[in-house]
Amino acid sequence: MSGNAMGWAWRPRQAPAAPQAAVAWGDVARRLHARLLLIPEEQASRLHATANRDVLLVAGAAADLPWVDGVAYAAMDDRAPGLWLPTSWEPDVPSDLLGQALAKKFSRTPLLLWRDPPAVVPLDRQLPVTAQHLQRINAYWTGR
Repeated sequence: MSGNAMGWAWRPRQAPAAPQAAVAWGDVARRLHARLLLIPEEQASRLHATANRDVLLVAGAAADLPWVDGVAYAAMDDRAPGLWLPTSWEPDVPSDLLGQALAKKFSRTPLLLWRDPPAVVPLDRQLPVTAQHLQRINAYWTGR
């Protein structure tokens, strides 16, 4: 368990949540991106993705989520619909209150709250997984 400036800690979930998104950081994000380029268009059409310099998140039904070694999973918290959390970890404070505090602080929703690395990632710019969207992500990452 790790603490933070807001005075709460992470604890393992008693039962993991069903995955609704694949989350990949650093080199794993690049491998997940490469995997997305290979999936059938029909499967890709059911997925949405967003990325920043460090992370790639791909949301969709668990059966459609691509897998690569090192990927982790997230799900929307039932008690705080604008808050996404790791499937195996949860805050030790009420997630609805934490979600409200984060939404106010960041002025955006939904948000992914991640344990390791510690991060808050806005998810309000998810777009359908298309060749064009994947190309834009790659261009962003490579600075082109």
